[in-house]
Amino acid sequence: MDKNVLIVYAHQSPGSFNAAAKNVAVKVLQDKGYKVVLSDLYAMNFKAPATAEDIVGGPQDSGNFRYGRETMVALKENRLSTDIIEEHKKVKEANLIIFQFPMYWFGLPAILKGWIDRVFTQGFAFTTEEMYSNGFFKDKKAMLSFTTGSHESMFRSSGIHGDMNVTLWPIQNGILNYCGFQVLAPQIFWAPKKSTSEGRNGMLEVWRKRLDGLLEEKPLTFPLSECFEGFQLKQSEQDKWAALQFGPTVGHHLGMPLPPNNQLQI
Repeated sequence: MDKNVLIVYAHQSPGSFNAAAKNVAVKVLQDKGYKVVLSDLYAMNFKAPATAEDIVGGPQDSGNFRYGRETMVALKENRLSTDIIEEHKKVKEANLIIFQFPMYWFGLPAILKGWIDRVFTQGFAFTTEEMYSNGFFKDKKAMLSFTTGSHESMFRSSGIHGDMNVTLWPIQNGILNYCGFQVLAPQIFWAPKKSTSEGRNGMLEVWRKRLDGLLEEKPLTFPLSECFEGFQLKQSEQDKWAALQFGPTVGHHLGMPLPPNNQLQI
């Protein structure tokens, strides 16, 4: 099996904890013989907005511009902008993609969200038929590695921020699983700026140890596409969960209590 890892890194400062986590990943994976490719979005001055400028020669219908449709046509005609094409090449070659970033407003930094908006082009990363477990990237793995500004206790189901599992669902299911990726459990660095130097070093050591066997980890579990009919979970599948304590996932909870840590650990 090829051992190619793409790290999509979104932080402005080389002195940040995110930079340290990124550097640890690069070193450990390279020492294990992996080819590591880095997309340092701020250093690249990566353009976040998804606009008609992404299409060489302009869109087919500028009066009613629809980004997804226009870029899908441009992809087929090899008319996407150079920066998108270069990122497509990196994604194609990668067996694993690690997204390294600070969590902003319970989500992704704008520059990283822009990378996803532009690089996960319709027709390249998904279609309305090729999605979820039938997605283009079903043979690839992906994961989030990120820092928070708040302590772990604040992201519990009883915490002021609410359950981190709920926060992660739109990203891990709505982006990564949607594109077919096998989604590995996230690596969360809880409030490093509020920790001691010793505490931050301990976080990096945990990450270092995990990286050693990362590609052998089992992914998080999501319902397979064949469990749905007419975009609804089949009644036979719903019946399997009726007598159980929890629903299948954070998103597919079937009105039942949410399964604990469904988006945090295997």
